[in-house]
Amino acid sequence: MSDWLPETPRNLAFPTTAYVTLAGADWLASASPHPEDTHLRWAQRPTAPSVLPCGTAFDVINAPTLFGRRMVDRLWSAGPGSGPVAAHRGRILLFAAPGTAHRLPALLAWEEWGGAVPPLLCHGSGDAVTVPPLHPRPRAAGRGDVEALGDPASAAGSRWLVAPDVRDPWLPGPDVLLWACVRAARSMLGAGAETGRPHHERAVQGMDAVLARG
Repeated sequence: MSDWLPETPRNLAFPTTAYVTLAGADWLASASPHPEDTHLRWAQRPTAPSVLPCGTAFDVINAPTLFGRRMVDRLWSAGPGSGPVAAHRGRILLFAAPGTAHRLPALLAWEEWGGAVPPLLCHGSGDAVTVPPLHPRPRAAGRGDVEALGDPASAAGSRWLVAPDVRDPWLPGPDVLLWACVRAARSMLGAGAETGRPHHERAVQGMDAVLARG
């Protein structure tokens, strides 16, 4: 089981990098069939969102805000960390390894806790997603605090929570994200729901032990 766990250090809190670096922009642009044109558009409109295809450089797992934030929190507090993460129009976008969008729904269908996971939108080959601007918009005078800060729950909210900063970022695969889904679902259902599932608790503890060794 350890072959799907990356050898990355465990962190107590996930980073909140708001700016995409030049190397990160190169990686994002590599998803496009015409990366030079993508860079040109960004140079002309650096504060505008972009639409990029999935399935080559990355897949995207699209989760409701609260559940997605819990997934990211678990990945950074008890797991191997995450790849780039964005908030867009009330959803959390977790960038994942290509192929994850196809595998994760099947794994959740077999998972005992899969029914506690809210519906996820899995974007893979043939899909496209809207990603936040490379740089956050400057705060406009007279706008409400929630919208101006780019809150992911606002209709216009679009920002990076963990911005891409290297040309070859590590991306979680379906097994890592399954683990994060299970942990997030357990945390939302509370301790009372956990006591009735001793078999699954042993399985999750086994995954935790693997994470600790990784």
